[in-house]
Amino acid sequence: MLTFTNQAALSYRNRVRYSNLTTGQIADALTVAKEALTGTYGPEENVTYVVRLDNNGAAPIADLTLTDDLGGYAFDETTVYPLSYKAGSLHYYVNGAAQPAPAVTPGAPLVVSGITVPAVGNALIVYEAAVTEYASPAEDGSITNTVSASGGGLTAPVTASATITAAAGPELAITKSLVPETVGADRQVTYTFTIENEGNAATSPEDEVTVTDTFDPALTNLTVTLDGAPLSQPGGYTYDEGTGAFATVPVAITVPAAAYTQDPATGVWSAEPGEAVLVVTGTIQTN
Repeated sequence: MLTFTNQAALSYRNRVRYSNLTTGQIADALTVAKEALTGTYGPEENVTYVVRLDNNGAAPIADLTLTDDLGGYAFDETTVYPLSYKAGSLHYYVNGAAQPAPAVTPGAPLVVSGITVPAVGNALIVYEAAVTEYASPAEDGSITNTVSASGGGLTAPVTASATITAAAGPELAITKSLVPETVGADRQVTYTFTIENEGNAATSPEDEVTVTDTFDPALTNLTVTLDGAPLSQPGGYTYDEGTGAFATVPVAITVPAAAYTQDPATGVWSAEPGEAVLVVTGTIQTN
């Protein structure tokens, strides 16, 4: 917008008195705003973006082209893109009314052409983009992407940006193994529970991470370790030999955050999960 100021002068009896300054603004013919409907992202999630174009002039602005850089950034003498347009997701509205889809070139960058914004009116472009392997999943990760409007008689492109940040928190998965898989009566077996965290934050007591299982057949003479350190009842776990019901105490397990690296050749991010290992050993009851 162009800002202007104005001041009046009052003259009388060879005196001059000045008024206060007034300030006004001349709105640009076209303004562009962009927002994401969510402030955070996770791996392989879809993000919905809304681009709003407002025409403050008395004549329509036709044949506009929107170009979205999909968050592209320079990496090893090339450009990688943390977002990818989701084909068929784009919707176009003029003054709130749905319109036929404009022409879309779904590359990187994304190009949308043939947009018209009516006089003293607005247009909305709504579309989805998928988070790619070039988006940092680390706690300080972010994606900033910029859309620019050009053509339509504009003297220069008009731009707007939106920034989203990597969602913080643990992302847990668990696997279970048995050794040996074939065992005689009244023999010892070992269950190993591996808990992996692909998230960018370690678990905390508030997460109440708990492993529960019902051993069938039930076990006797239990020994339990977590990351090699012994757990005992009742501070670390509870167990009912009659039913085989086993549960760790919620505050007993902490799983560290994943470690992230970006491939120096491709720019792809990968995660080395944080890990906690729970081992339960006992003798199978046969009576």
